[in-house]
Amino acid sequence: MQTDIEIARQARLQPIQTIADRLGIPAEAVSPYGRFIGKVELDHIAALPERPQSRLILVTAINPTPAGEGKTTTTVGLGDGLNRIGKRAMICLREPSLGPCFGVKGGAAGGGYAQIVPMEQINLHFTGDFHAISAAHNLLSAMVDNHIYWGNALGFDARRVTWRRAIDMNDRSLRAIVSSLGGVANGFPREDGFDITVASEVMAAFCLARDLRDLEERLSRMIVGYSRDRKPIHARDLKAPGAMAVLLKDALAPNLVQTLEGNPAFVHGGPFANIAHGCNSVIATRAALKLADYVVTEAGFGADLGAEKFFDIKCRQAGLQPAAAVIVATVRALKMHGGAAKDALATEDLAALGRGLSNLRRHVENVRKFGVPVVVAVNHFASDTAAEHAAIAAFCAGELNVTAITCRHWAEGSRGTEALARHVVELADGDAATGGGFRPLYRDDMPLWDKMRMIATQIYGAADITADARVREQFKELEAAGHGRLPICVAKTQYSFSTDPAARGAPSGHVVPIREISLSAGAGFLVVICGEIMRMPGLPRSPSAERIFIDADGRIEGLF
Repeated sequence: MQTDIEIARQARLQPIQTIADRLGIPAEAVSPYGRFIGKVELDHIAALPERPQSRLILVTAINPTPAGEGKTTTTVGLGDGLNRIGKRAMICLREPSLGPCFGVKGGAAGGGYAQIVPMEQINLHFTGDFHAISAAHNLLSAMVDNHIYWGNALGFDARRVTWRRAIDMNDRSLRAIVSSLGGVANGFPREDGFDITVASEVMAAFCLARDLRDLEERLSRMIVGYSRDRKPIHARDLKAPGAMAVLLKDALAPNLVQTLEGNPAFVHGGPFANIAHGCNSVIATRAALKLADYVVTEAGFGADLGAEKFFDIKCRQAGLQPAAAVIVATVRALKMHGGAAKDALATEDLAALGRGLSNLRRHVENVRKFGVPVVVAVNHFASDTAAEHAAIAAFCAGELNVTAITCRHWAEGSRGTEALARHVVELADGDAATGGGFRPLYRDDMPLWDKMRMIATQIYGAADITADARVREQFKELEAAGHGRLPICVAKTQYSFSTDPAARGAPSGHVVPIREISLSAGAGFLVVICGEIMRMPGLPRSPSAERIFIDADGRIEGLF
């Protein structure tokens, strides 16, 4: 069996301008990065007319397991499938982070015959967007410490500097550090730390901004610390947003690439869904909706995190109206949710599968709470049996009144998603014809605490939320300061509806503990950190980096 990278190398890629031509984008509006990658200029995007008939389709999934689900692969496969049946379709994906590529994943550009290419460049430095975001974030960090060093006119309380540093790599040793050691010339020592770049508020603002001016305004609102009398100090007080925007200006243009079948894809931005809002950039999504009739995008991890944030944060802020949602599941992952061991997943186990379907049930029910029609895509693995797929289809039809479609895009490309594509068109066109029923989960004017409780009880199946008196008081203080209309961005484990990563299936009646909250005033949401989740991941015992190398012919091996 060929690996993903071997399949990608056999593809005959088209020059990026050929892909742009299919979309009607002239050469003068494309800044090429080599032969197969291009950035589409923002002025051209802004001048494009709106396309009212465009349909936005979200691809989400059940809670992830070590068995694999294939959300990105399905997103690519569906985009190819839509083009195969004659629809003008585009894909919008997030950029892979170097941290997971060298940690667990080894790559994040799809798989098999449903990939975006050039795979190596996309998985590694790509067009440098993440480096620009890291640089802008760390410029602000440097300006905070520099201001304190040169007299601290703003009156920073060094104990309450909240702006950390960022790096696009998994490195647990940087979670908590002491900076400015080495004597008077190096400044005032203080506790500090790093978040992974995808958790940076700069990343979130970058992905939610409508244009460069909106981005600069968001940067200006970012809170970097508090004064001794506990007044917030913003990036604008340090005169930092202009220089930060300069670093981000080129990165803000969306990246155009192609699938293995030569269909267009934007790959832009990359926040994680377990510690950020988990969606690609608003600029790329809105541009795609101007260029295509069907736009397929994904939201990270399971629907409890990615889809909820896509609906309640991205769609709310950007005014987007999703027309359909695809929930990706696999027989293997459902069996794990039903208690099957990882080494037993290749054996038919209808009992474990039946128990694991509780996870799929809750995700389907949750997405419907947003008024969006749903289809289940069962990503086929070679070890699956016909009886297992029949059990999923019967459960979905009989218990959930939703269609489950077996998809073979990994092995067959667009031919393996033709049925899914036709059903998605039917759902999306039907939703648009009836005026669309999308609605966020909660109202803007609900108290912040009640918003968080609604997410926990309605999406996670929890009985309630809990927090100590200090955190509860912070909720009240934020509302008093005028931030009460912000949406909630939950940071919690992706592996479970609860905050216990080992609680698979559909746990209910648990209490969600809130550890801390963090205001992302520039991004425009409140981060609520639950359980033991970290905003700087660590590498696993045996990271993918150990198996990534350059062979004797100069080719990269180990990305998959």
